[in-house]
Amino acid sequence: MTRTEIGALIVSRLAPLQDALRSEFSVPGRVGSFVVDNLLPADLARQIYAAFPADSDLVRKKNLGQDKLVGVQMDRYPRILEETVYAFQHPGIVELIARITAIEGLFPDEHLYAGGISVMCKEHYLNPHLDNSHDKDQRNYRALNLLYYVTPDWCEENGGNLELWDRGPQELQRTLTSAFNRLVVMVTNKTSWHSVSQVKADSRRCCVSNYYFSPQPVDNDSSYHVTSFRGRPGETLKDLAMQSDNFLRTVVKKAVGEKLFKNPHVYKKDG
Repeated sequence: MTRTEIGALIVSRLAPLQDALRSEFSVPGRVGSFVVDNLLPADLARQIYAAFPADSDLVRKKNLGQDKLVGVQMDRYPRILEETVYAFQHPGIVELIARITAIEGLFPDEHLYAGGISVMCKEHYLNPHLDNSHDKDQRNYRALNLLYYVTPDWCEENGGNLELWDRGPQELQRTLTSAFNRLVVMVTNKTSWHSVSQVKADSRRCCVSNYYFSPQPVDNDSSYHVTSFRGRPGETLKDLAMQSDNFLRTVVKKAVGEKLFKNPHVYKKDG
């Protein structure tokens, strides 16, 4: 299927749910988010899952705050993956999600900066973190994270679930299972701490990711920060180390931008 056809299916699934999703996204006192199950026909979702490349064809991102596999050069993978990624950039979907979230000026990212596909295997994880505040050129603000999970029969006991830290990274988290054929949309701002629990199953948690940007920050805070990790409750030394690293990287990256520190996680369409 083409991105236009997949996008039309997503529009048809989201449109009747607008009012309920708007209420879900705007619940006070928590990270703005909503969940849509059974997003696409199950057979199509399974085709998308089956097309995910081998681990050896992905890039491993491993540091103190994370361990996962990612892919962004979409022309190296089966065509259905690129079509699915870009289906979420369908104008009808962007318009619907803008109405649901009441965020003005939303637009998708054709360069897939930090988007694309990701795989998490046994023992992979993401510590609590805030996503990078801006786009690759530091001109627009990251506004929404769209996560579409496609691993069949994934259950909460497998780990690898999205965690939203509504009251900050040292309080209790809210867990959203990375269930098959589930879309999660969440706001990205200075308080949208989120993580992924360590994968316990001997399986692959596969996800299609997109970010939407806006010319204005969604929380009216225009300050810049890099992707910023924190320790989980009880990880005191790890937390201090990551806070120091966050500060240093933000200062350096803000000063020199992409001139010296080009992020390789960008789709280079010219190959």
